Amino acid sequence: MRLMDLLRETLSALNANRGRSLLTVLGIVIGISAVIAMTALIDGIKYSLVSSLGLNQSRMVMIYAWPDREVTQQDLEMLQLSVPGYELVTGIDSTMARVNSAEKQFDARIIGCTPDYFTVMGLKASVGSLFTKSDVDDTSRNVLLDKLSAEKLFGSADASIGQVVRINNDSYTIVGVVDSGPNGGGQGDTLLAYMPYSTYSARLTGTKTISQVFGYARENVDMKALADETKSWLLDWFNIPSAQAEDRVTVMTLSSIIEQMNATLMSFQVLVTATASISLLVGGIGIMNMMLTNVTERIREIGLRKALGARASDITKQFLCESILICIMGGVIGIALGYAGAWGLAGSFGSMIQLETGITPIITPNIVMITSGICIGIGLIFGYWPARRASKLNPVESLRYQ
Repeated sequence: MRLMDLLRETLSALNANRGRSLLTVLGIVIGISAVIAMTALIDGIKYSLVSSLGLNQSRMVMIYAWPDREVTQQDLEMLQLSVPGYELVTGIDSTMARVNSAEKQFDARIIGCTPDYFTVMGLKASVGSLFTKSDVDDTSRNVLLDKLSAEKLFGSADASIGQVVRINNDSYTIVGVVDSGPNGGGQGDTLLAYMPYSTYSARLTGTKTISQVFGYARENVDMKALADETKSWLLDWFNIPSAQAEDRVTVMTLSSIIEQMNATLMSFQVLVTATASISLLVGGIGIMNMMLTNVTERIREIGLRKALGARASDITKQFLCESILICIMGGVIGIALGYAGAWGLAGSFGSMIQLETGITPIITPNIVMITSGICIGIGLIFGYWPARRASKLNPVESLRYQ
């Protein structure tokens, strides 16, 4: 039997049982759409998270320590001197405060930092300039706003330069606007203002606490080895017992964050895939049941075709082709619904994890090929027995069947 003849007869048979075919394929549609939706969403989350972290910051190390005393600038200087893999080590502290302009007021997250912080985080001034080491040494009242804050306060970044704002009853001059890149800018409606750490410590908090520490590694340094060496040094420097190391010291690099993220997302993906597999199994059983029913209803047709010279292999091919086409139809519908569902979930997940870049579901050619292969495999596996049964029918007895 020629391929075109086979396809024509297959499509004619499916068209005669449209309603049954569509109902039978629901299990395949649900299973494939679940796999596609979760895979596209998870790939989109991975891409968005990596983009938001900033691949250009692959040399950045994030350090969190909870010793029995406050972490200070002196500790950071000793860390940079003691661990040779660092080009820079800097720290910040932050607090919420009311910021007043001539016409508006708002609550903002005030970050006390040094110029090194902007280098480590890859932040630049889109308008004006960043503050300098002399600003820190002189405890100056120059501040920076993030782009979102400048636009909300003054309408544009350009209009904010030289404006005076009051923070906790002290006046500060805006000298620059920090571009809200992957590593900067507020999350959600949180606005940001940066001021020299010395000014922050003297005028806002009255303490010299460092709550977050960031290191910038030298080129071609083994980041994992650097993280391990940093953690070991912190445990010794702050006299933290080894038994408490996991709870009181955390050192993360971009690669370690991505590894943790991949492990978490992979666990979720395995769970969804396992659930979808059950749906695909149920769908496959439904297809086998439908094909057995089709064989029973078409016994006389099968007998007539054999009497006219059709071989057993021709009958097998036709029923297998019907089974595979039903599964492929379910796969196509499932891919479309899964992609649409991924877009629907993307907004919820994006707001949940507060990604400024948003989430764009990604369907790769590999996942399309894999799902297509799954559909064809289900059609072959669950369609083989009904097709084989049809091919074994005796033509004489089939023609007598009522």
